[in-house]
Amino acid sequence: MSRSERLLDLIQILRRHRRPVSGRMLADDMGVSIRTLYRDIATLQGQGAPIEGEAGLGYVLKPGFMLPPLMFTDEEIEAIVLGSRWVAKQPDKRLAAAATDALSKIAAVLPDDLREDLDATTLLVGPGSASVEAIDLGIVRQAIRNERKLGFLYRDAGGAASERMVWPFALGFFDKVRVMVAWCEMRKDFRHFRADRMSHLMTTDIRYPRRRQVMLKEWRATLDKPGQNAPGHPAV
Repeated sequence: MSRSERLLDLIQILRRHRRPVSGRMLADDMGVSIRTLYRDIATLQGQGAPIEGEAGLGYVLKPGFMLPPLMFTDEEIEAIVLGSRWVAKQPDKRLAAAATDALSKIAAVLPDDLREDLDATTLLVGPGSASVEAIDLGIVRQAIRNERKLGFLYRDAGGAASERMVWPFALGFFDKVRVMVAWCEMRKDFRHFRADRMSHLMTTDIRYPRRRQVMLKEWRATLDKPGQNAPGHPAV
């Protein structure tokens, strides 16, 4: 068990007790020496955990304490790094920069041993996709967040162009393409639009009449129906 996992386990044990617990009992539960237990208590207190008490009197975790997201298991560290590295290689430049910045902020506040794990992870991300979008995916993400209608020119697989006005509510990131999921006013149905076939993006201040969470739920319910475009086959 890594030290970070041991500290997490200690927090969980303290959560189970409303009254002070002796250091000896905690050490036995953890399977560590009393010296290691005292050192772990001091580490947690130094990181802001409201653990009250002292040797000989016992320890108690104050009610309502929410564990800050700064202590991770080995696999959680690997997941954070791998996910951030993958996003950093996406063509959405603003999202890629945000992933890099977020990882740097997490690293800056981690304990030394966890920061070393963060830097030393050997899970790598392969080369990014060669496809390039002519639009700013950050604008699409903002329209989704704000529930605003979005206009653009779309070319299908055969090259035929059409003007679309849609209600965007999701954006899928695949290995080779990015796909916007939206309600299309022209088709009067849910549609999937490949970002590399979109151009002349036109933002609007028009709020579409549905909530995106509702549309997302309804769209998911259509995926198993015959004749629907699955997200893995995004052509419309």
